[in-house]
Amino acid sequence: MSFESFDAFINMGGHGLYVWLSYGVGLCIFLIAFIAPIIKRKSVLKELSQLQRRKHRNISSNENSTGST
Repeated sequence: MSFESFDAFINMGGHGLYVWLSYGVGLCIFLIAFIAPIIKRKSVLKELSQLQRRKHRNISSNENSTGST
């Protein structure tokens, strides 16, 4: 399909709004599908790190309390 001008390409015979809107929505979906797991992974790693620090503190405090008698 060839167009006479760039404006005709953008307009796409009166269907340009729908065509470009669908491309935009599709791009947004792809970006979300790409970025969401990265953000979730960072969140999970942060939670695991905090949990590990809490457990380490609890073990250290239990050893200190039982070892000082």
